[in-house]
Amino acid sequence: MKIGLIGYNFPHLKSEQIFHNLLEKDYKLEIFLLPFISRKKRVSLIHHRPDQTNSIDLKTIGEKYNIRVNLCKNDFDIPNGFDVYLILGSNLLSKDCVLGKKIINCHPGIIPSVRGLDSFKFSIMNNIELGITLHFIDDKVDEGEVISTIKTPIYISDSLETLSRRYYENEIKILSNFEQYLKKPEFVKGNFSKLPPTMRMKIEDESIMVRKFDSYVEFFS
Repeated sequence: MKIGLIGYNFPHLKSEQIFHNLLEKDYKLEIFLLPFISRKKRVSLIHHRPDQTNSIDLKTIGEKYNIRVNLCKNDFDIPNGFDVYLILGSNLLSKDCVLGKKIINCHPGIIPSVRGLDSFKFSIMNNIELGITLHFIDDKVDEGEVISTIKTPIYISDSLETLSRRYYENEIKILSNFEQYLKKPEFVKGNFSKLPPTMRMKIEDESIMVRKFDSYVEFFS
């Protein structure tokens, strides 16, 4: 299978981890790196994901393994012609880029109920079961065709730290094994109604989410 990997031209931990998992499989890989847009570091009460900059950039890694690396000015530079593309790290892709491509993303929330940013936190805040969605992307926010949804195990003794770590690890595992879910889809049972996409959670709402955590774990464990 010929796979195009779409990532940032910047160190990104998720990209590094998935790349190394894919190296163990019999794929023909090519890397397309988009410019990274630096944003002001925001104040957050809860850091539910590892520091993504604590990693090695894909250009360095790809060159070590003699895999072609393309430095793209924008997503128009990503050609068609691959069996599938995987999003390792990216902002929203343009409609013109998406056209004619099968592009797979792994979203840390159950679509369509949990879309947008800080999905882990909003799942807890809104009492929605934690899960990962593997889906094809279109030019809208987390609205492409769903391939699979996979539940994240929750245990009665979980803390925010243990649960967020397991949640992130599942995201890496599921995207690394995307072919398994293409061949044999699975879905979390339940009524997941469509909700609007979210932005970053405000710090005052994070405090509310933390207070809800114990009852959330008790309900879903």
